[in-house]
Amino acid sequence: MSIQAVVWDVDDTLFDYTTADRLGMRAHLTAEDLLHRYDSVEQAIDRWREATHLQWARFSAGEATFEDQRRERVRVFLDRDLTDTEADAWFQRYVTHYEAVWALFPDVLPVLDALSATHRHAVLSNSSLHVQDRKLRALGVHDRFETILCAAELGISKPEAGAFLAACEFLGLPPHQVAYVGDHPEIDGRGAADAGLLSVWIDRGGLYATIDPPVGPHRIATLAELPSLLGSDTRFGAPSTFG
Repeated sequence: MSIQAVVWDVDDTLFDYTTADRLGMRAHLTAEDLLHRYDSVEQAIDRWREATHLQWARFSAGEATFEDQRRERVRVFLDRDLTDTEADAWFQRYVTHYEAVWALFPDVLPVLDALSATHRHAVLSNSSLHVQDRKLRALGVHDRFETILCAAELGISKPEAGAFLAACEFLGLPPHQVAYVGDHPEIDGRGAADAGLLSVWIDRGGLYATIDPPVGPHRIATLAELPSLLGSDTRFGAPSTFG
């Protein structure tokens, strides 16, 4: 049976999170006069990313709340024993710089337009509703989606099958009629495939070119390939560069 709906990841799928995080953190560290602690800007940003990945893993495993993982990211990065109030204030100052450089990837609006008449759309993110609802409104695409489901409120996160199945349940569709599009080969790609959805893994820029792709997901390099993969009759549809 044909695909009736597309469920989307947000960060580094629709929204260029990596670039915004890099530019936002650089501006923040400059404003906080912290760059002198590092040999280079990239070294500082790498340390921030390491702290982010470590604390995000704790949140995904249910070992920390969404708010606590943010605070611990700041404490680990600064190597300081901050109060919750101090950590929240530091993070909020970073957010101001980060939000100033928010942007969609260039291929997002064209593909949403191309699929608007043929498919329903929803979001499933491992973030919180507060964060992603606000982000999608600021980016001007909030109204493109029937619902925005997030791990913090669902109580379950990708790659657990229950997260993907919750999106299917909301849409009132069986998994085999739903496609999931995300940027991470395991969390998004394998997770959606194992849950029974049509899994579409977008590997922008071939960032994962050196790894063996997980079994199940369809690997694409740009969202312009998606309508063809879904069988939509649109002006898009270049064959996947990955075969």
